[in-house]
Amino acid sequence: MVESPHYFARVSRSAGIAATLCLLVLTGGCDKQEAERVEPVRPVKAMKVGELETMDNSYIPGKARAAQEVDLSFRVGGPLIERPVHVGDQISQGDLIARIDPRDYEVELRNTQGRLDNQKAELRRATSEYQRELRIFKEDPGATSEVAVERKREARDKARAGIASLQAEVDAAQDRLDYTNLRAPFDGTITKTYVENFQTVQPNEQIARLLDNRRIKFDMDLPEKWISFVPYIEKIEVIFDAFPNRAIPAEIFEVSKEASRTTRTYRVTLMMEQPEGVRILAGMAGRATGELNLPEEMAEQQGLTVPPSAVFSPDTGEASYVWVVDEQSSTVHRREVAAMTLSDSGVVVEQGLKPGEWVVTAGVHYLTEGQEVRILEDRGE
Repeated sequence: MVESPHYFARVSRSAGIAATLCLLVLTGGCDKQEAERVEPVRPVKAMKVGELETMDNSYIPGKARAAQEVDLSFRVGGPLIERPVHVGDQISQGDLIARIDPRDYEVELRNTQGRLDNQKAELRRATSEYQRELRIFKEDPGATSEVAVERKREARDKARAGIASLQAEVDAAQDRLDYTNLRAPFDGTITKTYVENFQTVQPNEQIARLLDNRRIKFDMDLPEKWISFVPYIEKIEVIFDAFPNRAIPAEIFEVSKEASRTTRTYRVTLMMEQPEGVRILAGMAGRATGELNLPEEMAEQQGLTVPPSAVFSPDTGEASYVWVVDEQSSTVHRREVAAMTLSDSGVVVEQGLKPGEWVVTAGVHYLTEGQEVRILEDRGE
């Protein structure tokens, strides 16, 4: 049966009306979603000014590593003929770690030594001829010439220079022969082996990893607002997760002079002796704590100190500002600060802040007046 043209017209109008209704429904849904969309709460790092106790007795996470650690490798290449060590072995300084087949290097040394011996013989002959020519010239000048004497002297000097060059080659060949023996540079423990015996290895290819666990280093990261207080931290102890009931005394070993570009923290390394009764291994996680003992005059100065990253100056003026967080509304408000001085621990603000106020310490250029935020307390954890 063939449908009439009027039927197709009715179908077309119905489809158009349905499409329009769908579009309106979708558009209305999008508008509704847009209206319901709200700006997310921005997390910010902040500190409460006038509270040094946040550092005192705080627990700073970190990780242990050996006082000395090295991946051992040969300076020369060749097939291994001996590798007596295994993972877990206790090694003393000078013990053999691995040995390369030395025969090619022994042949090289003998050949070079032979050339040196020939050159020494050449020097003896050239020296004898020079002395004979010089004696004739002195006794009977007419029997020879000054030019002939000079020629014999040059031959002697050339032979002497050849000896110096070949002696250096012999020394290098002897070194390469010695390098076929890989020995421990210090007492320690083999924690990893990279090759098997009888395998051909290349120069600088890793053979074994050696750690000295008699002393332990502990790496932790401190925020920039704390780094100037490090010299005044006393009674430092480290508690490892594996031994939660054991506090191990430690001392400050090294303090980084440059902050991390990503976290703006400074690496501080502690050093401790391997304790009795437990064994701290490289990679163990733990946390360090200590007591802050500031000089009296310095402690009085620290009340309203903020890190330099908290202070900013808009392009429109020379005044300096900080972002203060309103704890009631969880919003930030720009506050002008003045009479600032730079101390070892940061920027000391004398006007514009009150003790106990929260100040944003990072990302100050990405905030707007009245923006809702969530405080990530900047305690170095």
